[in-house]
Amino acid sequence: MRAWMVERRLATVATRLKSLRADLAVIDEQLLHLDADADEQELRAMVAETAHASHEARDARRHVDSMRRHRAHVVEEIAELERRQDDLLDQLTAAPH
Repeated sequence: MRAWMVERRLATVATRLKSLRADLAVIDEQLLHLDADADEQELRAMVAETAHASHEARDARRHVDSMRRHRAHVVEEIAELERRQDDLLDQLTAAPH
C-alpha cells in the first residue's frame, strides 16, 4: 500500500479514536450519575415498599446496565482502532520511501 494511502487511513483512524475517547469520557460521566441515581432509587424502593418504587428502581438499574454495555462496546472499538493504528504505523515504517 502506498505511503499516502496509509497516512490517509491513519488520519481517519486518529480522528475516530479522538471522537470515541471523547464519547467515553461522556459515557463515564453519565454512568457515574446513572449509577448514583439507581442506588438512590433502590434505597427509596426499600423504604417505600411499593410496586411503583420497585419498578422505578429496576428501570434505573436497567439504564445503568445498558450504559455499561455501551461503554464496553466503545472500549472494545477503541482497542480495535488502536490495533488498526499500530498495523498502519507498521506498514508506514516498512514502506519504501
